[in-house]
Amino acid sequence: MSTMTNSYQARAEALQSLHRRHGIFVVPNPWDAGSARILETMGFKALATTSAGLAFSLGKPDGHASITRDQTLQNAQSIIEATGLPVSADLENGYGDAPSDCAETIVLAAKAGLSGGSIEDATGRPGDPIYSFDHAVERVKAAVAAANSLPHPFTLTARAENLIYNRPDLNDTIKRLVAFADAGADVLFAPGLRTADEIAAVVKAVAPKPVNVIMGIAGNSLSLTQLEDLGVRRVSVGSALIRAAYGAFFRAVDEIQKTGTFNFSAQAKPYAELNRLFDSFEH
Repeated sequence: MSTMTNSYQARAEALQSLHRRHGIFVVPNPWDAGSARILETMGFKALATTSAGLAFSLGKPDGHASITRDQTLQNAQSIIEATGLPVSADLENGYGDAPSDCAETIVLAAKAGLSGGSIEDATGRPGDPIYSFDHAVERVKAAVAAANSLPHPFTLTARAENLIYNRPDLNDTIKRLVAFADAGADVLFAPGLRTADEIAAVVKAVAPKPVNVIMGIAGNSLSLTQLEDLGVRRVSVGSALIRAAYGAFFRAVDEIQKTGTFNFSAQAKPYAELNRLFDSFEH
């Protein structure tokens, strides 16, 4: 094996280990190499890409038609190369309807150096937003088979998207997650879970498989301690960090335009501090 392959192997095993150990962990979502490097210095043990964060950074809206698979994998590679951490990718719906599309995407993701990735059951079609149950399961099965064919581990997350596509059917969501777990998915994820009862029901249904819960969304104020008590293993934040960054950006511009002042700079990270941080990676 080459040194690079060994590095990918070690990262992939590290991501697996995080899911198998006792306790909860946070996998934050950088949108580029710089934000990834900052998160590594803050002590996080793994990273996950964000389709929304990538889209916003490119001046595009989030959505299945906005970002291509090549763009997603190029962004992931820049994050992988910027840190020594394992990286999982938001692979949307696998960039195609067919199970074979999901399988191909998993193989390409692994070749790009990713340690894991997620496949969702959303179609990208407004009038028909969620794949049928049977088709969704077949897609996950194909992704699992592809992951199992790889030379190093690949942590596959299967996502059930009902709740964020105006289909508030928790029973169907749980049915899908259980089927995805039975099909061999490593991690289960239903964005849109909001209450402790909903989260607990999902955790119980797919146990002992780990569950990812997304936080940083308005209306959900559960703490890490509360989530851990509910049995959640992994927490991600989706687009929350880039939205927080843009929030500060908008407030700064708003101050310039409305008051003609520049007080926002007192809260900004000093130039020298950022320069030292990024310079440290070059030596």
